[in-house]
Amino acid sequence: MQPVVIGDVIWEPSREVVERSRLKRFMDRHGIETFDELLKRADDDIEWFWDAAIKDIDIAFFRPYEKVVDLSQGKPWARWWVGGRMNIVQSCLDRHRDGDFHDKTAIIWEGEPGEVRTLSYAELDQQVSRLAGALRRLGVAPGDRVAIFMPLCPEVAVSVLAAAKIGAVIIPLFSGYGPEAIATRLRDGDAKVLICADGFYRRGHVIPMKETADKALVNAPSVKKVIVHRRVVREIPWTHGRDLVWEVLLEDHPDRARTEELDPEDPLMIIYTSGTTGKPKGTLHVHGGFPVKTAQDMAHGFDVGPDDIVFWYTDLGWMMGPWLIFGTLVLGATMLLYEGTPDYPAADRLWRMVEQHKVTVLGVSPTLVRGLMTHGDEVPAHHDLSSLRILGGTGEPWNPEPFQWYFRHVGRSRIPVINYTGGTEISGGILCGNVITRLRPCSFAGPVPGMAADVFGADGQSIRGEVGELVIRNPWPGMTRGFWGDKDRYLETYWSRYDGIWVHGDWAYVDPEDGLWYVLGRSDDTIKIAGKRLGPAEVESVLVGHAAVAEAAAIGVPDELKGEALVCFVILRPNQVASSELAVELQDLVATALGKPLRPKAVHFVDDLPRTRNAKILRRVVKSVYTGKDPGDLSSLENPSALAAIGATRS
Repeated sequence: MQPVVIGDVIWEPSREVVERSRLKRFMDRHGIETFDELLKRADDDIEWFWDAAIKDIDIAFFRPYEKVVDLSQGKPWARWWVGGRMNIVQSCLDRHRDGDFHDKTAIIWEGEPGEVRTLSYAELDQQVSRLAGALRRLGVAPGDRVAIFMPLCPEVAVSVLAAAKIGAVIIPLFSGYGPEAIATRLRDGDAKVLICADGFYRRGHVIPMKETADKALVNAPSVKKVIVHRRVVREIPWTHGRDLVWEVLLEDHPDRARTEELDPEDPLMIIYTSGTTGKPKGTLHVHGGFPVKTAQDMAHGFDVGPDDIVFWYTDLGWMMGPWLIFGTLVLGATMLLYEGTPDYPAADRLWRMVEQHKVTVLGVSPTLVRGLMTHGDEVPAHHDLSSLRILGGTGEPWNPEPFQWYFRHVGRSRIPVINYTGGTEISGGILCGNVITRLRPCSFAGPVPGMAADVFGADGQSIRGEVGELVIRNPWPGMTRGFWGDKDRYLETYWSRYDGIWVHGDWAYVDPEDGLWYVLGRSDDTIKIAGKRLGPAEVESVLVGHAAVAEAAAIGVPDELKGEALVCFVILRPNQVASSELAVELQDLVATALGKPLRPKAVHFVDDLPRTRNAKILRRVVKSVYTGKDPGDLSSLENPSALAAIGATRS
């Protein structure tokens, strides 16, 4: 793989920023002077660290735990907070409702047509209690699965918290899923109740949800009741005896409901991730896991506290949806939810929302930034973004140009871009930036404290200054408790390569000079040309650096001579014209930057690339369609129409 390009330092924290940060206060409390010292101590003594961390973010317990972690069944099956009794809703709502945050805003919501609603912590608790009472009356018991198929509106947070409050297990579903994707997850999770909306708005059009849900339910016989929120208020099909109106259902229940006392290891949520083949993987998370990890990442990585308004452009079906809900509420912060597209009805929608709602922490994906860049530098410049103090980015590796654009034109070169990478099965981040260390483009400060991350070479030994596999040496509370109904697949996926080591499937690099970390993409996306390993991000960064290119995807295809050949797909910026001359120019650009043997075999111009709702480009799908192979699970695909254009380039 090519050497990592290390950019200049673009941001250094001021003394004031460091001293007021949650991470520095945590370190001071425990007599720790440097970030590296914190990482070492956390790795050497996981019981000390996680005991200190859970107290720092103030997770509430009905009964205190007697032991931090039990490793008697091995690292893959670590059990946390042994002997304790808890329910994460106690930390998210109960203690806030009865304390200083009673009238504090918990949720700001904006619909795509422009309407705005807010809910205080007390109002949110009332809604959650009413739905919790309704679910109990419908016969939902602790351990029963409740699926949620809704846009990002206040009712989605109410649904998540109400299910958790009674000890039910949440199954979050992407708002853009089709019937078969929904049915597969409902069947696999044996869901008892589905909560859905009648529809939502996207680019000015109503996207029907109830009709989609009804088609899915034909093949999901375990679902006995459907609760329908009238988001759009439109005519919809109705099955009497099964379907229930949200608003009517909640009217019949009191404003207070009992919060179920649970074991910290009791299930909270099954989040499905797409697989390259076969059925999606249902990652199982627990009350003492996912929300603890999300709140700790927010506190120690993104410096989130009660004064923050956090806006992460996401969907409930992406891990960042539940991450946003649980993390902000545990920390007593405010979340901003938005159901629509980030550049509708105008290119400045996202920046206008930041200005209007005084957002302090903004999170997006690199792909989304690449798309917003095409509207021009002047679009964010027309808005007052001075409320921002943290920018976040996750979903896939950055290219330097969009990272720099985000830093300069959105952050105005005054605030850090906190890079964040991990996954659904992690409950958040493996690596993250922070506000107490320097920043270079596309870099991470290092592991999230408590994540014993390392980089292994081909021999399974720790390396620095070389590209290798990103691994984790110790368990952590947010680690998935396995795949729902398939423990063997979980062990095979993460624990089978090295004894007691989690292999995540990403290429990573640690700079031996200043210790900053970099992620180069999925190791299963690696392209191998004439014996040389190449990460897609390396090629795509070169292509996106061209003035005509908005986005790119690089894949390896079979080649008799080289083993694999490089093929690139390019989306051009507005007013740029595809031509054979431009294709050759881009091929030459890659060859000059990466070496003649790595010159692309072809560059194809397309109008779109297959991506998920959270804007992540699905390179495995690009490769499969282009090579005529089975693309596997396509349930997370936002834009199936992109596949035909890619298939057409094969001729």
